[in-house]
Amino acid sequence: MLFWEDFHEGHVATGGRYVVGREEIVAFAKQYDPDPLHLDEAAAEATRLGGIAASGWHVCCIFMRLLADGLLLKTDSMGSPGVDEARFLRPVYPGAVLTLRRAVLETRASKSRPEMGLVKFRFELLDATGTVVFDLVSSIMFGRRNPGARLA
Repeated sequence: MLFWEDFHEGHVATGGRYVVGREEIVAFAKQYDPDPLHLDEAAAEATRLGGIAASGWHVCCIFMRLLADGLLLKTDSMGSPGVDEARFLRPVYPGAVLTLRRAVLETRASKSRPEMGLVKFRFELLDATGTVVFDLVSSIMFGRRNPGARLA
């Protein structure tokens, strides 16, 4: 189990593997984002994307799955106060293999809640070539191993 004290500014880690399927893209779009460029090959080919691509919201869900499996489920996570920025940098096509990279931007202990600290991350989804297709900056609240311990 990882706690707030286990995260350090500048640390970078990469992991996870998610293969995006065409049927998954279409199913997600039918339920949540029915834009033709996510549903219909002919309509999608006529766009600047040149073919069916995952919805940005679908990409966010893939990110969350990789984050949960690769980090959150192994920590004393207490949730997030929100997302600072999210950017969709490249289309995600069927067959894309995505990996999550996380970098710790800063850490700080909560002044009002001594049982927790906050870690600000930059998260990136990379495709098989190492190209960043999605970028998100957000803080996560983690429990502290020793809530009463003084900070150095």
